[in-house]
Order: sequence, then structure tokens, then C-alpha cells
Amino acid sequence: MVPPQGHDHAHSHHAHSHGPAAPHPAQAVAWSILRMTVLSRLMAAIAVSAVLWAFVWLVARF
Repeated sequence: MVPPQGHDHAHSHHAHSHGPAAPHPAQAVAWSILRMTVLSRLMAAIAVSAVLWAFVWLVARF
């Protein structure tokens, strides 16, 4: 089915609760690195670094 000419179909299926010029309302974040303690961030950074170095070491062996 073809929509009639001049029919704007862009937002007809969206139920927005804010005006078209306003930004979307903030969503609750389940996890954020900013909410972690400094020690937790440091431990996460060390863990990620160890995994990346292990990957580099593994790839360099072959």
C-alpha cells in the first residue's frame, strides 16, 4: 500500500512524551564506570590490560 502524497509518515508510530525540539529524557543506567570506586576502576583497568596483553602475546607466538 502506498501512502497518499504529502503524508509525513516519519513519527506517526512513535509515542513521544516530549516535544520534538526537546531531548529525550534521561534513562536509568544499570551500570556505569563512573559509579565504581577508584580501586574498582583500577582493578578493572588492570584486568582489561592483562587480557589484552595475553591476546598480544598469544598472537605473537603464531
